[in-house]
Amino acid sequence: MVKVDVFSGFLGAGKTTLIKKLLKECYTGERVVLLENEFGEIGIDGGFLKDSGIQVTEMNSGCICCSLAGDLGEALKTIVETYQPERILVEPSGVGKLSDVLRAVQNSPVADKLSIHSACAVVDAVKCRIYLKNFAEFFENQVACAGAIILSRTGGMREEKLAECVRLLREKNPDAPILTTPWEELPGEKILEAMEGRNSVLEALLQGADVCPECGCHHDHDHEHHHEHEHEHEHDREHEHDREGTCSCGHDHHHDHDHDHHHHHADEVFSSFGVETAKRYTEDELRGMLDAIGSCGMILRAKGILPDADGKGWLHFDYVPGEYEIRRGPADYTGRLCVIGTSLQEDGLRELFGI
Repeated sequence: MVKVDVFSGFLGAGKTTLIKKLLKECYTGERVVLLENEFGEIGIDGGFLKDSGIQVTEMNSGCICCSLAGDLGEALKTIVETYQPERILVEPSGVGKLSDVLRAVQNSPVADKLSIHSACAVVDAVKCRIYLKNFAEFFENQVACAGAIILSRTGGMREEKLAECVRLLREKNPDAPILTTPWEELPGEKILEAMEGRNSVLEALLQGADVCPECGCHHDHDHEHHHEHEHEHEHDREHEHDREGTCSCGHDHHHDHDHDHHHHHADEVFSSFGVETAKRYTEDELRGMLDAIGSCGMILRAKGILPDADGKGWLHFDYVPGEYEIRRGPADYTGRLCVIGTSLQEDGLRELFGI
């Protein structure tokens, strides 16, 4: 059986950084494939050779890296048949629901050859509250369904802020381990040990039970809910399920056996803007653009690789709300940038970047 490890987490949480750490410290000697399921029109994480609809490259660690924006189940089939891996690391889109990703693995044409080994949620501790408030349907699902919650960017956080983040997450997931120690202080083996845990919602998903895609409640297939349970939602009110599957929090808990849940998909809530461009930028120009990008909608993630107008190489940038990083990196076949968010103003982004 091929082990499958799923790394969920909202946009910009640090999933790729965590995966690189584990590839270096834990997965050496294994035949590993990393599958990135991107949201957006333009892939930024390297120029790949397209093969059967999947973009493929080989990382320095010997890991095969695949990137797609399509059918996860078919991609898994291609990977299993092409590379015969021992382990597949799945990095879903930051706006994907963990329950949907797990079902895609379970419903894959090669599901009988796969074993879901772990499913974690990487959470930016600094932005936990704002994402819970604004994108609860997606963020809560990732947290509630995770066997472990791995906090990023905890170094330097005030103790009371970190404790508040843990409290909010614990309301959504009562029993998964929550890692609060900065990653640089932890050996990869310790992180991996926590990831391999199970919580009740994840266990229910792996056993094929129906799970509410919003709040993570799981129900038996008989559709009769004889139990009562409480949740603390943003408005801190209690609710219980009635016999008809209707929840007073507004969630529809009627589930069909084929898991056809009535809930939002990422492309109904989020949008992306992606372009390729040969235009050159100075680092100062790029900083000005990233300082002003918030005027073009609610920007949740932006990243790109652009040629430097000063002739000093290429500028690689990453943006999440309230902060960004610009660094020097290798050239690509052309400049590319991708922006993900809600209420994006495409004309404004084109004007901002001069394209």
